[in-house]
Amino acid sequence: MSELNKEVVDLVWGRPPMEECLPPSSIFFVFITGFVFSENEQTALEQFEGGPCAVIAPVQAFLLKNILFNRESSNWRQMSEEEQKTALCSTLSEILESACSSPSTGFCLVTWAKGQGPHTSTHTNTQSQSQTQDMPESSQPPQEQQPTALAAEDLGFERFHSVLHKRTVMSVSDLREEVLSLYHTWRGCCGVLLFLYSVILTKGIENIRNEIQDTMEPLIDPVHGHGSQSLVNLLVTGHAVSNVWDGDRECSGMKLHGIHKQASVGFLTLMESLRYCKVGAFLKSPKFPIWILGSETHLSVFFTKEMSLVGPESPSEQARRVFQSFDPEDNGFIPESLLEDVMKALDLVSEPEYVSLVKSKLDPESLGIILLGPFLLEFFPDQDSGIPDSFPVYHYNGLKQSNHNERVEYVEGTALVLGFEDPMVRTDDTPVKRCLQTKWPYIELLWTTDRSPSLN
Repeated sequence: MSELNKEVVDLVWGRPPMEECLPPSSIFFVFITGFVFSENEQTALEQFEGGPCAVIAPVQAFLLKNILFNRESSNWRQMSEEEQKTALCSTLSEILESACSSPSTGFCLVTWAKGQGPHTSTHTNTQSQSQTQDMPESSQPPQEQQPTALAAEDLGFERFHSVLHKRTVMSVSDLREEVLSLYHTWRGCCGVLLFLYSVILTKGIENIRNEIQDTMEPLIDPVHGHGSQSLVNLLVTGHAVSNVWDGDRECSGMKLHGIHKQASVGFLTLMESLRYCKVGAFLKSPKFPIWILGSETHLSVFFTKEMSLVGPESPSEQARRVFQSFDPEDNGFIPESLLEDVMKALDLVSEPEYVSLVKSKLDPESLGIILLGPFLLEFFPDQDSGIPDSFPVYHYNGLKQSNHNERVEYVEGTALVLGFEDPMVRTDDTPVKRCLQTKWPYIELLWTTDRSPSLN
């Protein structure tokens, strides 16, 4: 690991910090956590400090996908300890498989060097005590007891990077077996960081640098400790691109990389409602109805079991996506000169005489623009989306302090997806709702709790 230390540290934490930046050793201490299940919600991971959500939230999203859609159980919220182990390790393996650029290079797992892991503290936290009190002392795995904050501080940033060991496995079956054998490592001190380093080295440092838009931007923000969009995209899609739109775009002669295929789980962000960015269809319409929600500072997860929400793209949805690809500023219109290109891209009749006729119909005042709404009504009128009027939904926030009574539990609710006509039901205007409206403009949310779940 020693020869890669500086490259990994520079990529994750940044080069020597600017004056306003925290030293990496300060940010490091919020990443000492492992993947720990909530005592109050058996399928939910708990986050103890701000920062690691960029790793924990994507893992939680994939974990829910596997529990909801790949596991045969009458109650998806109930899991034994053995089922938790299987579900978490299969999820971590899946993310590592997605990050692997080439099967010939194998998969890298970053663990503690033999005998070099953090010493177990004599004072363990409540969760560790409850998980190990029934086990004979000799059989307790060394990482099962969580070090206290003091024990982790004794480890230190420099010490941590000096006691890491990299191992490589060449097949998917060996990867899954190794990840399973390291279950207590993932759950123990720095388990989240060890997994992140495993993903980075599996992907390849040079491959990540080639995908990041700004190679000077570290994966973890040196001022606040938040994960970058490149880090989130790496875990969600296997590609560390910096943008959330579909495909690549040219800007001043520079190619800007986006998302190139439909993701398994999605991503929506409050930043889009503020018009700072535009999330493309590959993240907005994933294969499974699970979305990571981004606020200015935190990541949480919104999900449902309603698969009709992520069914095949309807012709009108495809038309909207194609139209918007010609409208990168998200103005809601395109110059009339681009109408023929849009019609060709959608395999519509695009003979010059017909295009001219459509222009005069869609732009009767000769303003020189074509609006999205009239375009969709002209070619795809009254098309049923197939989405039910209402369906159960859930929201996950891993931070204890962001949950009611500081208990990490899913918040249940009902979503109503209405038409563009003035809805009869109006619920509160909350950050969660504004985030979801970037996908469903007329969604309304009725939560079973007194207050709306928090994005932060």
